[in-house]
Amino acid sequence: MVTVREPEYPLRKVDTASLKALAHPLRVQILEMLSRYGAQTACGLADLLGESSGATSYHLRQLAKFDFVREVEGKGTARERWWERPRGAIQITSPELATSPATQEASRLVSREFERTRQAALADFMEHGLDVLDADWLQVSTVSTINARMSAEQLARYAHDMEALGHKLLEEIRSEPEAEDARPVQIHFNAFPILGVPASVGKATSRDSQSSEGKKS
Repeated sequence: MVTVREPEYPLRKVDTASLKALAHPLRVQILEMLSRYGAQTACGLADLLGESSGATSYHLRQLAKFDFVREVEGKGTARERWWERPRGAIQITSPELATSPATQEASRLVSREFERTRQAALADFMEHGLDVLDADWLQVSTVSTINARMSAEQLARYAHDMEALGHKLLEEIRSEPEAEDARPVQIHFNAFPILGVPASVGKATSRDSQSSEGKKS
């Protein structure tokens, strides 16, 4: 059994009821917009998502019932409420949730929608970044892939340490005054076994011959 250490940052592990409440494409998109751009009104979210304010308002209220979003205190009016996503990551897969076909499908739906929005943002950057970003932003942006051979235990250790370091660096940046040229930035981290081929493909004949390849563009 692989030992998975608890993360060193806030993490919400959803239960069955809250997972089912989140399992709607527009609700996932609302969470994504609040994560990217900070607090928004129902009208602001409607503009970002190309939806009606009635739809975003309804889904915001449903998300609030399960504490995925909350009203911003001291901001807005009774007619124009501001909403934000609480700090912290959300874990939508777990051995407990995998015991039911219904929760499995809900997890897949939420995962697919989050991944779809991530892929769309990356594709937009790859397609249009050269046209709309100045040289400084292009120089500091990176799209990187690393390939290696690992055991499940090693992958668990690697992912835990990478996420812990990423959270530490992010909190340091958040503690600084916001720079005048700051803009929304998205950082992706994925670590997973490659499917579709036997695990033995590429197996090293000795420790010294094991290779690790990386690609950065």
